[in-house]
Amino acid sequence: MTNEEFRVALEGPGQKVSDSAELLLGYLDWYREALLRKIDGLPDALLRAPLEPVGWSPLGLVQHLGWVERRWLRWGFAAEDVLPRVPGGTAVEWTVRDDTPTADVLAAYAHEVTLGRAVIAGADLASPSRVGGRFPTEEEAPPLGRILFHLLQEYARHVGQLDVVRELIDGTTGE
Repeated sequence: MTNEEFRVALEGPGQKVSDSAELLLGYLDWYREALLRKIDGLPDALLRAPLEPVGWSPLGLVQHLGWVERRWLRWGFAAEDVLPRVPGGTAVEWTVRDDTPTADVLAAYAHEVTLGRAVIAGADLASPSRVGGRFPTEEEAPPLGRILFHLLQEYARHVGQLDVVRELIDGTTGE
């Protein structure tokens, strides 16, 4: 390979961004968008079909990440009085019911992302989580930066898994 082939722009926020908050939020948004890019073009039947051996469908992953956004930002950081988990547990959280339209799952995910962004708008990375939701005491309440870093790693892991799942489904590979 030539040196030219190794000169690739970094993905995510701008090449010159160095502010920690801007990097963290920029990469989180990049992964949110990557999630949707990786399911783009899949017919509804393949979006909904659980793939073995992973046991979940691409749309099920989108649904799960909507709940993750809710749990960590609204219930966790903001201590909102929201249902943090889907009734029925983890298996239900990853399974899209046959009577639930794909558009509804995508809209619910987008809604949670929008609400999560609103919760953290203007907050500093050092801002502590409010007490009363996910965190019952001040000692247990992490700062926003810690929560965002957790979200980033969760997205990175799941979007990487989705990349493999998409390749197994139809051979499409991601960035």
